Amino acid sequence: MPLGEEFEFIDRRFRDLTVPIAWVERLFDGCRWAEGPVWFADGGYVVWSDAPNNRMMRWIPECGVDVFRAASNFTNGNTRDREGRLVSCEHGTRRVTRTEPDGTLTVIAERYKGRRLNSPNDVIVKSDGTVWFSDPNYGIMSNYEGFKAEMEQDGCYVFRADPARGTLDVVADDFVKPNGLAFSPDESLLYVADSGVSHDPDGPHHIRAFRVGKTGKLSGGRVFAEVSPGLPDGFRVDTDGNVWTSAGDGVHCYAPDGALLGKIHIPETTANVTFGGPRRNRLFITATTSLYTVFVGATGAQRP
Repeated sequence: MPLGEEFEFIDRRFRDLTVPIAWVERLFDGCRWAEGPVWFADGGYVVWSDAPNNRMMRWIPECGVDVFRAASNFTNGNTRDREGRLVSCEHGTRRVTRTEPDGTLTVIAERYKGRRLNSPNDVIVKSDGTVWFSDPNYGIMSNYEGFKAEMEQDGCYVFRADPARGTLDVVADDFVKPNGLAFSPDESLLYVADSGVSHDPDGPHHIRAFRVGKTGKLSGGRVFAEVSPGLPDGFRVDTDGNVWTSAGDGVHCYAPDGALLGKIHIPETTANVTFGGPRRNRLFITATTSLYTVFVGATGAQRP
């Protein structure tokens, strides 16, 4: 694709969010389904999941790619908490875990009301230390990226875990298949994707926006954006509140008012994104078999 043709400008505001001389680079291919990128600022590298291959990969500038974690319990989504610890959603074990500095795993959540979770998919950490994650049933629908099993929960929920208090609560219960999630820069809004169209042609393919109360309760839940072609899987927010989400043709960027500003076209179906680099102005994109990257004119809101 010629330089510059990766970008599709729908709203003039998108021009200020791109770099005219930047281009999309493929850093690695060879995955079966690349997911859950997370930037390690202190190490200067990005880690992502290759769920069907049951491994996590790592890209280090000037060094290339290696296996970060083999036998990863079919990990999907990842993030870091405010202490820099890796927090991961494991499809194979149907739990959310935290990797401690010594490499041991601490279980944050694996059961709700005594029953196993479905297959935690994506996860974020609020500034108060609470862990928010989606729990669709993708990982138990087949043996491809987990282990086929029956659902024990009554639905597919969005959860809020408080590791300090040892509590786990449902914060949203009206999703078909809740997926990616992210807070607005001031954490007053929570965005959550519903990717129900993946298994139902008439299912949802949108991102919803909720108001976040002081106690962690959600209200509202309006549709923020309908994503097409494809569906919203994972996404991140920049410091100006723009939402950068995966879609069937690449990455779509939405303004805080829900207007589609533009697209970054990727030659594979995109699963997730994260901001990284020393200035948090480099977008890392996981798309089917590959890890891509592109420099942008925006700055990621989440500080790893």
